[in-house]
Amino acid sequence: MAEFQRGNLDRQFLTLPEEVKFCKKCVISNQRPRIVFDEEGVCSACRNADYKEQVDWKQRELELEQLLDKHRRNDGYWDVLVPASGGKDSGFVAHELKHKWGMNPLTVTWTPMLYTDIGRTNWQGFVDSGFTNLFCAPNGDLQRKMARLCFEELGDAFHVFVLGQVHYPIWIAQKFGIPLVFYGENGAVEYAGDPQLADKPYMAPEDWNTRLLKGCSLDELVAYGKSNKDYFAGADVRGSDLLFYGAPPMEEIKRAGIRKYYYSYYHKWVPQENYYYAAEHTGLKPNPERSEGTYSKYASLDDRLDGMHYWMGFIKFGFGRATQDASHEVRDGHITREEAVALVNRYDGEFPQKYYRDFLDFLGISEEHFHQVADSWRRPNIWTKQDGEWVLRHRVA
Repeated sequence: MAEFQRGNLDRQFLTLPEEVKFCKKCVISNQRPRIVFDEEGVCSACRNADYKEQVDWKQRELELEQLLDKHRRNDGYWDVLVPASGGKDSGFVAHELKHKWGMNPLTVTWTPMLYTDIGRTNWQGFVDSGFTNLFCAPNGDLQRKMARLCFEELGDAFHVFVLGQVHYPIWIAQKFGIPLVFYGENGAVEYAGDPQLADKPYMAPEDWNTRLLKGCSLDELVAYGKSNKDYFAGADVRGSDLLFYGAPPMEEIKRAGIRKYYYSYYHKWVPQENYYYAAEHTGLKPNPERSEGTYSKYASLDDRLDGMHYWMGFIKFGFGRATQDASHEVRDGHITREEAVALVNRYDGEFPQKYYRDFLDFLGISEEHFHQVADSWRRPNIWTKQDGEWVLRHRVA
């Protein structure tokens, strides 16, 4: 697959197996980065779900209480920082930390690139439910250029949002002296079952680049854009505007004692239950219609670019948003594998038409360029052409 190494900054591609397999228990494919299949054909995420049934959650809750007690303040100052969009997971975590555990959370939001109406409503509802929030909107011109660069060279325009989502909270934690940072789920564990992280409450800063950022550093990405993209080479790219896309110096993170913990280590993580909790306590509202590419209405609602993020995952890896949703619901015992297969075959890979024009306008690209870029990410072991149309070589059954 040498053709996919042409200036390609997504290093996940270099580790993906040639042969395509699907998990025997859920519907995920072995093309998902960092997932592992055992000799029985079961994925590491399902094995992790089995393991969680044996976890002593009361003991984990005691560990959480002890951790929070180490950081709890009695002077009214913030003692934990929670990155929060106003969605189901961050709403659940922030509310529990404040009302169940008596902590005083400062919440921070790295703004979506193109807010949806429901996303803005849910963020406001979250803040109105009783949380102080710092809201950061980065340089819009640079954000658009970075999104286009990420679309072309990482196959994911949404990646620029992830950069800020991962790093902005760490800058604020450092600035305000709040070493305890709490995210919701560890995606590398919940969705891939990464064996190296499955039983760890936090992720070391040294792992952020490889496990969260496709193995590509901010410096590499910007340098590539300046050297290879005419729309980026002449841009007014200032260090101050790039600051929150990257992490503070590692020695400063360690000196401040900042750690990024995951609530999913201490509390059995069930996305559907988080939705019901947030709907009751933080005013979360579902999408009025089914999200394109899947069957649900309550997850990843904030950004008009969300749908394209999942669709490009379908192009790159051969599975989409419905596969991810259905796989987790199989592991949670909400649906059977047979039901998941039916949902995947009905919704996976549905084109995100609703905000397609917004996506093109935001990146400043034509439809022709869009399809050229998208098709360049179709790997020959995943896709073939029949009668001039792209067709998946392998479908879950």
